[in-house]
Amino acid sequence: MTTFSSRTSGVPAGRAKRLAATLYAYAFLDEFVLLYPFYALLFVETGLSTAEISSLMAIWSITSVVMEVPSGVLADAVSRRLLLVLAPLPAAAGFTLLAVSSSYWPFAVGFVLWGLSGALQSGALEALVYTELDRLGAAGRYGAVMGRARAIGTGAAMASMAVAAPVFALGGYPLVAIGSVLACLLAAAVALTFPEHRGRTAPRDEPGRDEPGHGDDVPQSARGADQDATEEEAPGGYVTILREGLRLARTDRTTRRALLLVPAVTALWGSLEEYTPLLALGIGVATHVVPLLVLLVAVGIAAGGVLVTFAHGSGDRGLAGILAAGALALGAGAASGSVAGFVAVAAAFCAFQVASVLADVRLQESITGPARATVTSLAGLGTELGAVLVYGGYAAASAFAGHDTIFIASAVPYLALALMLLVTGTRSRGAARPGPAATGRGGRPSAAGPGGD
Repeated sequence: MTTFSSRTSGVPAGRAKRLAATLYAYAFLDEFVLLYPFYALLFVETGLSTAEISSLMAIWSITSVVMEVPSGVLADAVSRRLLLVLAPLPAAAGFTLLAVSSSYWPFAVGFVLWGLSGALQSGALEALVYTELDRLGAAGRYGAVMGRARAIGTGAAMASMAVAAPVFALGGYPLVAIGSVLACLLAAAVALTFPEHRGRTAPRDEPGRDEPGHGDDVPQSARGADQDATEEEAPGGYVTILREGLRLARTDRTTRRALLLVPAVTALWGSLEEYTPLLALGIGVATHVVPLLVLLVAVGIAAGGVLVTFAHGSGDRGLAGILAAGALALGAGAASGSVAGFVAVAAAFCAFQVASVLADVRLQESITGPARATVTSLAGLGTELGAVLVYGGYAAASAFAGHDTIFIASAVPYLALALMLLVTGTRSRGAARPGPAATGRGGRPSAAGPGGD
């Protein structure tokens, strides 16, 4: 595949920047939910028990699990942009229900709608962004663009928490809900501006198409990359897309490895983040200090999204090093039992965010054909199921261990994953041979490649 610099000059470069700007606006609005700090408080004030609140969280997760893959297949079969436009609307309806209801079952319906919103977006967003960047010859920028988008999303959640308090003071739950619904509607409007060029390749006279690497004398490897892009852009029927996604996940070793890596990296720390306030309370800080420590962790996560740019291209050894560093920082920070230890915890989450984006990059680079959102949703399904296991494991462990001990134990799986990446990467490098076998399909470098390096 030709480089970003050679194919994104002029008009293509402008299109790539507009795509990124649209993504950033969408990511911000999607996470700017004023209800975030208040919905649990709303449930308590309504009289719900802890068990009932926990069941609502379970309903939220189960909805995501059930709808994750079907929505990904639908995005591939119909339109990824359409699903991104529709995704914020169930959330808007759910937020309205939460604000105007005062009993369990309307709350449950609201959480189903909220979970459906996330499922509609998952897979479709990554697939659309990668496909459009690839079409412009800028697929190498995917990691940096998605990293910034995640950082912006984290920043939006932090900003919503800051804004929510004065808004609540002015108008209570109704005004907070109105603000959340407005953000959803704006996100849907922004999604309408996403480009989507599926079912056809870029015109031959498009700027950049006549540059070296796009004529009839192009080497077969370079033509293969364009052929892969054409196949990816060609939509198919629902059943056909589902079968293709499952076939790719089952039979393609590179895709399967990348698909399994995403939940292995993401599920644990993504769930563990929910317990950082409890870790803060466990070290004995005053209640009013807890939000500041949680904010510190959020800053670390946002920084990880930005730092992805510097880690782009990391192979198995690089990714293993990032995971190991994060694991050691997590264990040391939790073991310190002090406020200063939260700096290390924040650094750990920073490393895990970098690793998560890199895992997503590997997955996107490994996928060919029309089922990109479907395969991405399979990875999302694995992450959701992993999160459920983490929640259950944390609940069970809390019966006999403190939060600091659980956080320290949570570092162990990341050390094991880092070691596995080193071992499998070494074996792959030892088995690699020069020539076409060392590249991915169509002449593209393999995402996990021989050793991923």
